[in-house]
Amino acid sequence: MGKPAAGALGRERTYICIDLKTFYASVECAARGLDPFTQNLVVADTSRGRTTICLAISPAMKKLGIRNRCRLFEIPQNIDYIAAPPRMRHYMEISARIYGIYPEYADYYAFHVFYDTQAAKEECEREIERHFDIVNLSKIPTRRHPRITDAPMIWRYFVTPLPTKLAASQLEEREFTSRFVIRINHTLNGAYIFSSGKNMGVFKANGFPEDVGEYYMLENYEAYSWTCHGRYPTNTPGWWGGAHPFALLDTTVVHNGEISSYDANRRFIEMFGYSCDLLTDTEVITYIIDYLGRKLGLTYSEIANVIAAPFWSTIEKQEPKERERLTYLRNAFASLMVTGPFSILVGYTGGLMALNDRLKLRSMVVGEKDDTVYIASEECAIRVIQPELDKLWAPKGGEPVIVNLKNGGNQ
Repeated sequence: MGKPAAGALGRERTYICIDLKTFYASVECAARGLDPFTQNLVVADTSRGRTTICLAISPAMKKLGIRNRCRLFEIPQNIDYIAAPPRMRHYMEISARIYGIYPEYADYYAFHVFYDTQAAKEECEREIERHFDIVNLSKIPTRRHPRITDAPMIWRYFVTPLPTKLAASQLEEREFTSRFVIRINHTLNGAYIFSSGKNMGVFKANGFPEDVGEYYMLENYEAYSWTCHGRYPTNTPGWWGGAHPFALLDTTVVHNGEISSYDANRRFIEMFGYSCDLLTDTEVITYIIDYLGRKLGLTYSEIANVIAAPFWSTIEKQEPKERERLTYLRNAFASLMVTGPFSILVGYTGGLMALNDRLKLRSMVVGEKDDTVYIASEECAIRVIQPELDKLWAPKGGEPVIVNLKNGGNQ
C-alpha cells in the first residue's frame, strides 16, 4: 500500500497495488491449503523444460530474493519449491468471485465495453480518462464456451466523473455520464459501451441465454433482479452489441416483439440528445424510458401510460380526475406511444416493470412464490425455475406490473 499522495486536484488519496503475478501463486497455494507467505511455490509449465518462465512466484520466494518472471534454472538449487502448472482460466474465475456485482464499487459507474480493435480500445480509454477518474479496470472474466464464438475484447471500468469536467459541463452527474456514453457509441468506431449503471451490469453475446450465463460465469455474481431474453434478430444483423438487454445508466430493457412506431419514436427522442445508432426498437424504447423517467421525473406507472397509452374509448370511461391525467399524458407525449406487438421487462435500481402492448399481442405471465416474482412469456418457463407458485396470472394489455423492493433493494 502506497503512502497518501496528493492527486491532480489536491485531493489526498491512498493507493493499493496488487501484484497479479503473485496472485496466481497465491491462488495455487490456497487451493492446496498452504500459506503463500511461508510456502515456496512457482506457477510454471515444467513440461517445457528448465528454461521455461515462471508466470508467478509466491511471496515467500520473493523474500528469498528470487525475482518474478525468472526461469526455472535461475532458482537456486538449495531452495525447495512446488511447481504448479498454470491455470489462467481458473485465476480469472477466482478474480470474478472477488469482484462480484459490484458491492465494493457501488458508488461508481461500471462501464462494460466491447472493442473490435486495440486501436479503438486505446482511443476509448483516452476519452474515458479525459472525463472520468478510473478507480479500477480489467477484462471482464469469461470462460471458453463452444457455442460462444467471435468474441470482441470485453473490458470493464469503474469510474466517477472528474469534478473539473463535471463542473465545467454544468450538468447533473447522470446527465454528464449518459451524454458521454451516447457520444462514444455514436462517434467512436469499434467501441461500444453496453452497460453504464451503478452496482449493476449487462452481460450480452451471440448465443442462447444459458450459454451466455456460462460464458460470463454469472454464478459468481449476486443480484436481487435478473432479466434475460433469447432473441432471433429480424430487422438487424445478429451481433454482440445488438443482443439484449439494452441499457443506459441504471435502466435496462429486454423486449419481445416488433414495434410499428419506430421511426416516429426515434425522430422524437433524438431531438433530446439521444442517438439511435443500432437501429433497433429495443434501443429506442430504452431511451424513451430514460427520457420520461430520469429527465422528466415520471413514475413508472405514468411511463406505462405513455408507452402503452389507453384507447380514447377507454379513457372516456374513467373518473374525471383519472380521465384528465390520461388525456394529458396521451396528448403531451403522443410521439412516444409505442404501437405494434410488444412485451418488455424494464430493470431499474430497486425494482422491475413488465408491460404488454395495449392489445396484448405478445404473451406475458407473472408468478409469485414467497417474496420472489417471476415474469416470462410462457408459464412453462416459470415452472422450470419454480414449479410451485403461490400466485399466477396474465396481466391485461397495457397493464404494468411494477415490483419495488423494500428499501430500494438495500436490505
